[in-house]
Amino acid sequence: MSDETQDDEEQAVVLVVDDDASVRDAIVSLLESVGQKTVAFPSAAAFLAAECPDAPCCVVLDVRLPARSGLDLQRDLRAAGNQTPVIFISGHADVAMAVGAMKAGAVEFLAKPFRDQDLLDAVHRALDVDRTRRCEAAALDRWRRLRESLSPREREIMALVASGLANKEVAATLSISEITVKTHRAQVMRKMEARSLPELVRIADRLAARDEAPDASV
Repeated sequence: MSDETQDDEEQAVVLVVDDDASVRDAIVSLLESVGQKTVAFPSAAAFLAAECPDAPCCVVLDVRLPARSGLDLQRDLRAAGNQTPVIFISGHADVAMAVGAMKAGAVEFLAKPFRDQDLLDAVHRALDVDRTRRCEAAALDRWRRLRESLSPREREIMALVASGLANKEVAATLSISEITVKTHRAQVMRKMEARSLPELVRIADRLAARDEAPDASV
């Protein structure tokens, strides 16, 4: 295991939200027994008032909470663009509730009482999901910064190349020479740090999808 992976695992945090102190303490004890850092909250309001850790994390969330339910909190998080993975736990769940939670993006829905190993497995999956999400978000941020270094013409050529046009077709579209297209494309590859044309196309597609996302400005 690399030092980077070890550091990442040490920083990972599980956020436990349950109004039942005995359940909350039991979950914290279980997670800490396997070396997992945890932070616990008695309500949705307490959770929302806290600062979100800048680290891989997930939320172990009771469905039934005072004032705002766990499902309400999940909706609040998604509406705010917070994609932290959620694991629901409940002693009073029905099929419709579980299906609704999973469709809204929950990683798992565990009925109380659940096996310790089931919760540990769910936490492991959720943290892996968040690590992947954070890595992808960091890559997108980096590519967006690199794209800002492109000239307007280079951006045009990047978009046309990513759409599948050959150099000759790009030249005809922009009314410039094919040599000029090749020169600009080489500059785009260098500035975007793309090692191959397929990689440049993948980067351009990812950036385009991010730009078109509803929460792209969040």
